[in-house]
Amino acid sequence: MTSDFQELLRGAALRVTRPRVAVLGAVYANPHADTDLIIRAVREGLPKVSHQAVYDSLHTLTDAGLLRRIQPSGSVARYESRVGDNHHHVVCRSCGVVADVDCAVGEAPCLTASDDQSFSIDEAEVTYWGLCPDCSSTRSS
Repeated sequence: MTSDFQELLRGAALRVTRPRVAVLGAVYANPHADTDLIIRAVREGLPKVSHQAVYDSLHTLTDAGLLRRIQPSGSVARYESRVGDNHHHVVCRSCGVVADVDCAVGEAPCLTASDDQSFSIDEAEVTYWGLCPDCSSTRSS
């Protein structure tokens, strides 16, 4: 997997560094992870990596399109490796778990604005809210 991450970095014209490879590995292993979880995961392999190195890597990888940053209302920023397909998210109002939801209909932006204000729209970001199965069953018990 490390060689795959190195190829991703090279393909994005980024320098291959141990923190960047470790951050990619952490995000791929922990979809929708927040920075605290990513830092803990990275430090399993790189115990002395700084918070700043992880933040810098997340910023660089997001800018390069290798990761996607999402921040549901009222939540901390989270990162995912599923990029470029205009998918959406469902968030549990109780525990905060986030899951992917494929595009509502058709191709990006998959929703049509009633008035696009002359913008050239290429993405629609939708967040669905509700209760996850675990929280739903807890409430009905």
